[in-house]
Amino acid sequence: MSAPIYRDPVEDGAADPTVIRREGTNEWWMFYTNRRANAGGPGFSWIHGSPIGVAVSRDDGASWTYRGTVKGLDDPADVGQLNTHWAPEVMFADGQYHMFLSYISGVPDGWAVPRTIVQFTSPDLENWTRVGPLALSSDNVIDACVFASPDGLWRLWYKDEGQGSSTWSATSTDMLNWTLEGKVLPGSPEAPPHEGPNVFALGGWYWLIVDEWRGQAAYRSDDTRNWVRQGLIGDVPGSDDMDRRYMRHADVVVVGGHAALYYFTHPLWDEASDKAGPPDAAARRTAVHHARLTVVDGVLVLERDIAADMALLAG
Repeated sequence: MSAPIYRDPVEDGAADPTVIRREGTNEWWMFYTNRRANAGGPGFSWIHGSPIGVAVSRDDGASWTYRGTVKGLDDPADVGQLNTHWAPEVMFADGQYHMFLSYISGVPDGWAVPRTIVQFTSPDLENWTRVGPLALSSDNVIDACVFASPDGLWRLWYKDEGQGSSTWSATSTDMLNWTLEGKVLPGSPEAPPHEGPNVFALGGWYWLIVDEWRGQAAYRSDDTRNWVRQGLIGDVPGSDDMDRRYMRHADVVVVGGHAALYYFTHPLWDEASDKAGPPDAAARRTAVHHARLTVVDGVLVLERDIAADMALLAG
């Protein structure tokens, strides 16, 4: 129970998963940050230089097969060098797929570098056309999430690392032109810093979850604009030996009356002791898991101990 459902067979650093059905098929595609867990180099260079990996399921999430990495996502000015791609958000709207990608030029070994969110479009999930970077609240933004709000606007939530690791939002009428809206959830020092916002509708409510690096903080709303904190989910370890660590950067796919939640862990990183980060290649390696979400009496309920071969994406 709660054993990993997927590990990247090349870099062994699958993180930040997002899952989408390929239109007109029975295929579910998982896009993820392909961290270079086994890479050498100074400082935090191992967490940079990452491509976007892809795995595919043809049995509603019961099993996943590695498909390779996404090509053509570099800034044209950076072609010919290794660059950093993080936390893809992939969705289908208005007849095409959209990807919102956290992008860093090159392979830095520290954190003090510009980070942008770049949008792409695709007809088929395979071939991507660059739309361009979004003008947001700073030049230090990552972790996009996009959702169709009940006010008729597309709304994009993201992490602003330059402003206390807080969550901000922008809006659009056409999914291509975005207007900054403002701060949604404060970060440090007013509130816990966080990352990886994800918004979805389930059980008659809208939900926003964010990764506080101690579990996922859950917020509830009736309009996707005003959020009330519920508490933490995923802060209690799973029963499998590979799922004893905090639930990190999650994505949610709603299927009827439940939702499948995809998250990753560092199975061999003792987060309580090694607070500066994973100390070696073994601790850097990651695993993707799934869990089930339901809503009971207006409360978001997580079932973490789900069999790895369960078809959670079956309708």
